[in-house]
Amino acid sequence: MLEVKGLRAGYGAVEVLRGIDISVSKGEIVAVLGANGVGKTTLNKALSGVLPVTAGRIVFDGVPLSGSSTAAVDAGLIHVPEGRKIFPNMTVLENIELGSYRRGKKNRTRNLENVFATFPRLKERTGQAAGTLSGGEQQMLAIGRGMMAEPKLLILDEPSLGLSPLLVEEMFNLVRRLNQDGLPVMLVEQNVVQSLEIASRAYIVENGTITMSGTAAEISANPELKRAYLGL
Repeated sequence: MLEVKGLRAGYGAVEVLRGIDISVSKGEIVAVLGANGVGKTTLNKALSGVLPVTAGRIVFDGVPLSGSSTAAVDAGLIHVPEGRKIFPNMTVLENIELGSYRRGKKNRTRNLENVFATFPRLKERTGQAAGTLSGGEQQMLAIGRGMMAEPKLLILDEPSLGLSPLLVEEMFNLVRRLNQDGLPVMLVEQNVVQSLEIASRAYIVENGTITMSGTAAEISANPELKRAYLGL
């Protein structure tokens, strides 16, 4: 579904990604894990065409991406960014409908029903200003907006960030449920333990490179994981 080879990108003279190789197949949840500042969000921006790449290639659904954000969206590579990035002064419904601005417009009514079936709380708050929602509800809104674009692959950037433990559990259950419905997910997270519980495979990112990759079970059992995260 997604194949990334030798990806390099950064900001000005500062190179952040130093030859990233990752892949996501149909039906998978693939976790991309790493501490804050190792390049995970830069990777997402490069995949989405928001940040230009300096080397490497990105192939999505068998087609090379051109490097523009509209090309990624039009192809069905949908990125739910870190920090939700909702429009706080617009209503919940307006935020959701914006998800179909470039893709999925013809099926907007059907997709809206699907979002409300997945997130009944959003249906109760359609006329409410999005900025007045709780953190968990804003994350639901961001994911619901992404679902409106009929994703072939959904990139979730730190969906558990800033949520209470109970809501974190709910969020990971949601990711698992979306995947069981047939949606491949690339889960980009600092939350290692719960990400590995639901992922089929995982990559560990350190200093802009992949330092570990394998099945979730292999990564969980690797003593290098403790070294990378706990300094042991």
